[in-house]
Amino acid sequence: MTQPALGRLRRFWLDVHLWLGVGLFVVLAPLGVSGAFLVWHDQIDEIIHPQRFAVSEGNSTLAASAYLDAARKAYGDRAVVTQLRLPQDAGDPVVASGRLRGPPPAPGQRPRSLTAWIDPATARVLDVADTRDEVISIMHRLHGSLLITTPGLGRKIVGWLGWAMSLSCLTGLWLWWPRNGRVLKGLRWRRSPFTINNLHHLFGFWVLIPLLLVSLTGVYISFPETSRKVFGVAAPAESPARGNQQKAAPRGPNNAPPLAAPNLPIDMAVAAAMAEKPGAALSVISLPTEGKRPAWRVQFAGKGHVPPSSIQVSDADGAIVKGRGGPGQSDPLSQRMRRIHDAQETPFIWQVLVFLTGLAPPLLGVTGTVMWLRRRSRRAVPDTVRTAPVQ
Repeated sequence: MTQPALGRLRRFWLDVHLWLGVGLFVVLAPLGVSGAFLVWHDQIDEIIHPQRFAVSEGNSTLAASAYLDAARKAYGDRAVVTQLRLPQDAGDPVVASGRLRGPPPAPGQRPRSLTAWIDPATARVLDVADTRDEVISIMHRLHGSLLITTPGLGRKIVGWLGWAMSLSCLTGLWLWWPRNGRVLKGLRWRRSPFTINNLHHLFGFWVLIPLLLVSLTGVYISFPETSRKVFGVAAPAESPARGNQQKAAPRGPNNAPPLAAPNLPIDMAVAAAMAEKPGAALSVISLPTEGKRPAWRVQFAGKGHVPPSSIQVSDADGAIVKGRGGPGQSDPLSQRMRRIHDAQETPFIWQVLVFLTGLAPPLLGVTGTVMWLRRRSRRAVPDTVRTAPVQ
């Protein structure tokens, strides 16, 4: 490629890179900061609400029915218990989720929920709260949908922003690459007389690969159906009960109301599921919902390279429901993409890198904007002024 053609191509990609960074700065910055915040959301929640984690010493646990009874008493007439999440690490509480009675806030939205934190050793309720308006929940909604309430729209916008961020990474690498091919010299701090430019070049290079990975995994998460087709991954099977529920009423996935009075005691449902998975660590118990064949869903934690699994137990007779391991459960590839993106259950070094990728959009956006404004100001100054000798 000739030098003039290479120069034109470089200017084109520079314009694309600048307009992506400057034009999308307003949305990419909060998306990145919220992602950085959520890397350690459990630790932050414990700092903000220490009473929720004031559990008794030791690792003793009780029967699931003790936690269910405690949550029901704590909720009273306000909510119906829908799920119990059992502690996986020492010091974690049992977390009960409940569905607030009454219609959802708006058509198409998920019903509001109530959360209870329970001491595993005593079944003492530590706290009860509607977490929707708490800082961590707001950060989750900001990062996942930019706080857009229209179902599905916010997630799609976030997905397209992921594509934009990926393109920004690739164009940034093209622009960073030294024209003489001397890559090691390109890593030096003094590539420019301006500190802002050097900060943009150096930080942008070192954060590029993790930022590109986080952006592309975000795209996968935002467009799950399309992503599965691209990678040839089968979608999670819908259970017959859920299919009938969705045809009967437009409640949306996972929004079927819980049974007011399940037929099977929770301890019997857990025992039936654990008989199918001897030695597995119990993690989540979901109570049956309305439908043609209501069933309990008992989920077991993954270990090493073994993904989480779940068993469904019929609420009518306690039998294992064959072919219904767990409606809505992610495939292994989607779980891996989620772990990479969220940095959950990953080595500490990757958590730090993902945290830095969250800081990258605001930092690179500010430094890039300064570089862009400086470039425009230079263009606005006539050549005679710029080249005039100092008197």
